[in-house]
Amino acid sequence: MVVSFAIVGIIVPDVSGLREEVSHQTREEVREEITAGVTARMLYEYPDASHEDISAAVVYAIEGEVSNAVSSAVAGAFGFWVLLPALFLIVYIFATRRIIEALTLATVLGFIVGYRGGFFGSFSGALLNTLMGEDMAWLIIVCGLMGGIVALIERSGGGMAFGTLAAKIAKTSRPTLFSTMLCSLLLSIDDYLSVLASGSAMTPVNDRHRTPREMTAYVVDSASAPACVLNPISTWSLFIGGLLVANGLGQPGQQVLTYVRLVPFNFYAIATLFVLTLVIAGVIPKFGPMRGAFRRVAQGGPLAPPGSERIDIRSGQEKIETPKNPKLYNFFVPIIVLVATTIFFEFDMQKGVISAVGFCFIFFVFQGMKPVDFVDEILRGLKNMLMPILLVVLAFSFADMSKEIGFVYYVVDVATQNVTPSMLFVTIFLVFVFTEFIMGISWGMYVIALPIAIPVAVGLGVDPYIAAAAVVSAGVFGSHSCFYSDSTILTSAATGCDNFRHAITQIPFGLIGATVAAVGYTILGIVMYG
Repeated sequence: MVVSFAIVGIIVPDVSGLREEVSHQTREEVREEITAGVTARMLYEYPDASHEDISAAVVYAIEGEVSNAVSSAVAGAFGFWVLLPALFLIVYIFATRRIIEALTLATVLGFIVGYRGGFFGSFSGALLNTLMGEDMAWLIIVCGLMGGIVALIERSGGGMAFGTLAAKIAKTSRPTLFSTMLCSLLLSIDDYLSVLASGSAMTPVNDRHRTPREMTAYVVDSASAPACVLNPISTWSLFIGGLLVANGLGQPGQQVLTYVRLVPFNFYAIATLFVLTLVIAGVIPKFGPMRGAFRRVAQGGPLAPPGSERIDIRSGQEKIETPKNPKLYNFFVPIIVLVATTIFFEFDMQKGVISAVGFCFIFFVFQGMKPVDFVDEILRGLKNMLMPILLVVLAFSFADMSKEIGFVYYVVDVATQNVTPSMLFVTIFLVFVFTEFIMGISWGMYVIALPIAIPVAVGLGVDPYIAAAAVVSAGVFGSHSCFYSDSTILTSAATGCDNFRHAITQIPFGLIGATVAAVGYTILGIVMYG
């Protein structure tokens, strides 16, 4: 493998000069226009914005435009070489079922393609930038503290009390799975909140009915991001609505109203929830790897596939001493406070989870928990999230590498060279389904994809809102089906299911939804522009 990587480093094109040339030229070309546009928008949205705030926003916008221009130029220079890391990644994952090694090696290979002999410094820099990034810091705080809250609920007996109640209400597997789906839907203001809270709460309940962990993970995951993207008051709608306005769709201050126009055309999310309902009801039978999971459990095998203990957020919970008479409010009160504070702070989950931890300290210490035990449980929960966080760091680094070598731009350019207006919707959907399945960063992909898709749609005289909806729909597929997306990883952690097994058992059902969505976009395009 080392020899193969070295050969790649020798024969790939050298684009260092091209990077510098495009960077300088683009910066000079866009400086004046972006400065005027960003300044006007900042003063409109934030009348009290300081000169420093406006300057920072201008610099950020210019550097983003430069980065996009460089990535596009590099993609043209590399050609098919940009596909090599993605192909290596998928082959390695299926051959070894080892995702950490696959992401690490594929990222190194990508930087060899992009920087030849200077790959090591670029790889090191990418890891550092990922860890120093605001998104990663947010994820570490939120997921680490969420792990702590889960540990506290288990230690206090709240999880046991909830499991006992749920078992009395839902006495068979099917009603319990529907309850799991409902729990995820009710928490769909944010996908992290949905998968971590519902997965942690409902997995022990499903375990009592001998439901394979793969099935629990599928239900939790399928009712999180797909539901969030259909919810006009979720973190997804606020983020995407802001991107839409920034790219010329809708007026400043109307982010949510602009986003609502996309919701009816998010065919993948709608199809996925429909498919999920039919699978739980038994109308769509379990097939493929999911059928194998049910066979394993029916034959007396473990509920969780091998290797799941490494990622399970409840790892080691059997050693925890819980109260003899657990109280149900020890489950519901922390979750209600978490949801309420997240909503209160305008859907800022970081502030919500910090507030919830502060409340839990008073709540549990008042009941007799020692402060030192409280801290120990927070640390135990954080420790149990280290594996998922490591996977997300590697996934983000791989995505950064893919952007640097122009992976998305190359695929889009090849796919849209001869596209017709009637086929634009389905082409956009399929292109970004592919790129997002490889990159696994739905929100990051939106930042790249929407500025590409919207101008293409306008140029062909096609409804840009539906084109944007196709991009959003594709991002949900990636979040839902990619082996190493943040949603897949956190669902695996919350349900105690190996993330490769979770992904491989979920993909067949995701492909049903993707097929339905592709057919829908094809028909819509033909009806409107055929």
